[in-house]
Amino acid sequence: MYVLSVDLLAVVAIAASTAWPVPAGAWATFAVLAGCAALHLHCSRWIERIRRDHSHLPHVDLCSIWMLAGAVVLPPSLAVALVVLIYAHRWWVVGRWDASRPPHRNVFTTSMMVLATLAANAVAGVTGLRAHLGEQRPQGWLDLVGLVGAGTAQWLVNTTLVAVVILLTVRPRSVKDAIGSASDNLLEAGQLAMGTFVALAVAWWPGFAVPMVVAAVALHRTVLIHQLELAARTDAKTGLLNAEAWHLQAKLELDRTRRQPPGATVGLFMIDVDHFKDINDTHGHQTGDAVLRRIAVALGGVVRRGDAVGRFGGEEFAVLLPSVEREEALTIAERMRSQVHHVTADDGAGGTVDGLTVSIGIAVWPDVAEDTVEGLLAAADAALYEAKRLGRDQVQVAGQRRRLRWMPAARSETP
Repeated sequence: MYVLSVDLLAVVAIAASTAWPVPAGAWATFAVLAGCAALHLHCSRWIERIRRDHSHLPHVDLCSIWMLAGAVVLPPSLAVALVVLIYAHRWWVVGRWDASRPPHRNVFTTSMMVLATLAANAVAGVTGLRAHLGEQRPQGWLDLVGLVGAGTAQWLVNTTLVAVVILLTVRPRSVKDAIGSASDNLLEAGQLAMGTFVALAVAWWPGFAVPMVVAAVALHRTVLIHQLELAARTDAKTGLLNAEAWHLQAKLELDRTRRQPPGATVGLFMIDVDHFKDINDTHGHQTGDAVLRRIAVALGGVVRRGDAVGRFGGEEFAVLLPSVEREEALTIAERMRSQVHHVTADDGAGGTVDGLTVSIGIAVWPDVAEDTVEGLLAAADAALYEAKRLGRDQVQVAGQRRRLRWMPAARSETP
């Protein structure tokens, strides 16, 4: 209902936009912006396909550069037409190849951007910015306020509409997660800033927008590199650090801690989901993956700022805790164990998987006399299996109540 309501509101807004007249000179600006947007997407279509293949959440496309420029300098009807053309072209060269993203999702995205663009267009009209640029008589600070206001309006409407969808479907931990990461919002702000310069350029002469295509494609490539770097460090199922990335971070933190004055500490947790095989056997692997994702969210919500949670493989998780004492580590681990008790997941058949528990093993350096990450992991793993032996759903600390000494790790940092 929400999606259809947004689509319907966009249709009404499009119809209302036709009430404004279209100056004859606006058609040339519209054609140049549409052509630049098409050239930008054509040159970066493979980049965009790769970005979407590696994106498991809504990602920031780079169409706002041209849409904000159109919102600032074009009348409402042409600004809307530009949005529709851009997303129709984008679907043709990118979206139609992706069976997991049906056309109605592109329609919804287009509807959101129509509303966001009209909001920016309204600000440009109310502040007199569009009239001043059309007459090539900029008003200095007043028009700067109009530019910033138009960009802010587009960002605010778009972010709000997307956040509601995320809150209704993904159900993140907080509203803050629904509005995107700091890097995503910085990318959006960057392309909106580029859009304002495109608007100023085309107001002087439409052809001045063409060089911005090069900058847009270059930005697209830079974003792809960052996204691939992030994907290489991230576990696809849970969104946590993968084993290799977590191990590298743990090695660097242990090396840093060992160089500190006496008293510096670092802790490691090994966490195993109890009876996870029964979940897969009873409900299927898709439900098992959903359980892992929910547990990952629960663990990430308990750790301190600066701690690192990773998926170590299967149903095992690892946590790195810099500067943690044994008692504090035990408190955090007990909080994790308690939090997992509240985790539930749909079983795909109308039921719910609940009653989940984890066993946790803790190793804190230098209490554990190992000087490598492997040694600390071996100690934490031994404590984990001690927790399993004693009945599961509990926390054990390496060096306490252990039956057998852990196997010392080979002095190698290869994960």
